[in-house]
This record gives sequence, structure tokens and C-alpha cells, in this order.
Amino acid sequence: MERKIQKISANLWFDTQAEEAAEFYTTIFNHSKLGRIIRYGKERHIIGGITKGTAMTVEFELEGQTFIALNGGPHFKFNEAISFIVNCDTQEEIDYYWNNLSVGGDEKAQVCGWLKDKYGVSWQIVPSHLNKWLSDPNPNKTERVMKALLQTKKKINMNALIRAYEEE
Repeated sequence: MERKIQKISANLWFDTQAEEAAEFYTTIFNHSKLGRIIRYGKERHIIGGITKGTAMTVEFELEGQTFIALNGGPHFKFNEAISFIVNCDTQEEIDYYWNNLSVGGDEKAQVCGWLKDKYGVSWQIVPSHLNKWLSDPNPNKTERVMKALLQTKKKINMNALIRAYEEE
């Protein structure tokens, strides 16, 4: 039986690390798995200098979201214009994703809940309630939360944001 293809999938262009990156991400996120891997044959590896048998695309799933990792060569690099948001319910969850995704990443790109992993992919590790706090009808609350958020040097301290939101 043929499986249904997701209508929209994120395609991540790697130089040669697609399979390694997919394996890395699936070890971090729950409800994750590797999927179909399509490997380069003799026709492609001659053109791009990629070895026959190297993964061309790797399908993987993180928390129910399908991704495709492509080994396309060094032509394109990731930048912060695209990032993945990880909504976290607790500080422990923020710490877990931050600590795991930031391993080997660019420390200079760590600011205000954003990080860049060792593959150059940008992630935002944020509290699940951040949008609720920032869209509260009470402008004093939203301003306090935004001020606390902008003071974040690297990883978000959820308790500081909760205190800012609940302050009277």
C-alpha cells in the first residue's frame, strides 16, 4: 500500500550531512523516526562529486512533522531567515532542547531563545504560552513580557517571563 504524501514538507539542503543530521534530530525529539532514504546512483555522483551510495534524500519525522534532508552539495547554506520553533511547556523542556540542539552549534548565534545547531539550522526554543503572553489585552503585561524576553542573553528563562506576565 502506498503511503500518503504530506501536502507540504520542509526540505533542508545539506552539503553532505543529510543522513547524519536526520539521525541527530530523531534522537532528540520524541515521536520521531527516520523514513525512506534515496541514495545517489552512478549518474549523479559523477556530476556533483558525490559518492555513489551516499544518501540523496532522507525523509524523517519529528513530532509528526515530515522533513526531507537533501545532500545537494555546498551551493546553499542555512541562515536565520528560516527557523524552526520548538514550543515547550516547562523550563526543563526548554533546557533539554536547548542543551541538545546547541551541541556543536554556533555560540555567537545564541540569543533570545534562538540557536543555530551544528548543521547551521536555526531553532527557536520558546515557552508554549509566549504568544498568549505577548497578545494579552493588557498592554502592561505584554510590555513586561517583551522587556523580559529582550533581556534574554541566550536560553529563555521561562520563570522570568511568567513573573513578568503575572506581575501586578
